[in-house]
Amino acid sequence: MYTLLTNNPLAARRLDGRFLVDFRDGGYLDILVAARDMVHLGARLISHPLSSSLKPNETPYKSIVIDVGHGANHMQSIIIIEEAIAVCKKFPKLGWELDESILRDFMEIDCAIVN
Repeated sequence: MYTLLTNNPLAARRLDGRFLVDFRDGGYLDILVAARDMVHLGARLISHPLSSSLKPNETPYKSIVIDVGHGANHMQSIIIIEEAIAVCKKFPKLGWELDESILRDFMEIDCAIVN
């Protein structure tokens, strides 16, 4: 069974059972860094860390599907996650407040991308 690495509480609840859920507090970049750490320990990316047309600074939520039991270093996963982190760091942080309905919409979008 694959692992869902996420900071999205809706994805953690809705997709639990379909994936092993690894819920983390933090932002988009925090999830990418956690995924990188897992990849460097031998996990393999199943979903692309920049999947969707939403830019990293446009949404607070990110879910990534990972094969934790892969075992050996997967060079393609290492390259992809390192490049995703570099891309994420290029985007400026937006200083806008998001109300609950907008946050819920972003949670739904993230769920749809993983599903």
